[in-house]
Formats: sequence, structure tokens, C-alpha cells
Amino acid sequence: MTGLSAHTLRYYEKVGMLEGVSRNEQGYRAYSEADVSWVQFLVILRELDIPIREMKRYSDLRSQGPSTVHERRLMLEAHQSRVQQQMQKLSDNLGKIEGKIQYYKEMEEEVEA
Repeated sequence: MTGLSAHTLRYYEKVGMLEGVSRNEQGYRAYSEADVSWVQFLVILRELDIPIREMKRYSDLRSQGPSTVHERRLMLEAHQSRVQQQMQKLSDNLGKIEGKIQYYKEMEEEVEA
């Protein structure tokens, strides 16, 4: 459901980013919809290259409740800005590659002519 390995889920529990997971009668972890939703958000954070320490800080703030909403928003906005800068850089670099590809296509046409 989350796309994460059992090892990663256990690690998230161990470091306190995934708390209060219950167990079923056989002793297996039983994740609630809220747990799955939170893990999916953690996956997004990792895919955006947020370091584990920042994820842990965000998780700790989340555990403290609504009084930390402002700080959590600021954290996400700061990372949003970094991601936007990375996207711009990637876009610029992709444009350069596309230009080089076009240059080579033109060279190939000249050689074939």
C-alpha cells in the first residue's frame, strides 16, 4: 500500500516518525488509513530529497499538534522554494541538451546531403 519495505516502515517507527501502530491478533502491524496516509506523505518528502533529520523534525512537530502548524508550514515553504529552484535548473539544463540534440540532427542532415 505504501510502496515501502517492512524494513523502512520499522525504521520510521524506531525513529519516531510513525507512532502508535497497532498489531493484529497474529502480532502483525495493522496500519490505519491515517497511518497509511502519513506514510504516503513521508514517501513524498523522501522523493523530494528532504533529509531524514528534517522529516523527523517535521514529524516531531506534527506530534505536538496544532500549535506547530505555522512552523510546519514554514518548513514546507522553504523546501518548496528549494524544489522550485531545482526544477528551474533542470529545465535550463534540459533546454541545453535539447539544443545540442538539434545541433547534432542538423549536422547529420548535412553529412547525409
